[in-house]
Amino acid sequence: MASAPTSDDALFDQFLDDRGHDTETVDWETSYNKKQCPECGALHDASATDCAVCGWDPRT
Repeated sequence: MASAPTSDDALFDQFLDDRGHDTETVDWETSYNKKQCPECGALHDASATDCAVCGWDPRT
């Protein structure tokens, strides 16, 4: 028998993962020297904090 997760978040993440959902933290992708939004693929300067096209924000 496997040991129980140490927190409710870990238990919930395991539940989602078992059912095929992504549980990893999503962050900017990189394309050359630009940040690329993982939601819509828009390119931004390295100083961007959110996507000006779709509004995606990695902090939320």
